[in-house]
Amino acid sequence: MSRTCAICGKKSNKATRRVKLRGKYNPTATRRQYPNLQWTTLPSGKRVKACVKCIKTLAKGE
Repeated sequence: MSRTCAICGKKSNKATRRVKLRGKYNPTATRRQYPNLQWTTLPSGKRVKACVKCIKTLAKGE
């Protein structure tokens, strides 16, 4: 199962932490930020992995 939202297609993002020492930024490794995916049941009865933002939007519409 890929870490992608089934509704909006949101997926992982590359991010870095910038560490400053003596006025210079040191090279740091990149890391992945993953979306907050949860299992949810759509109104049609199908179970999908969706990000929490989409789940909140679906709940607002009901």
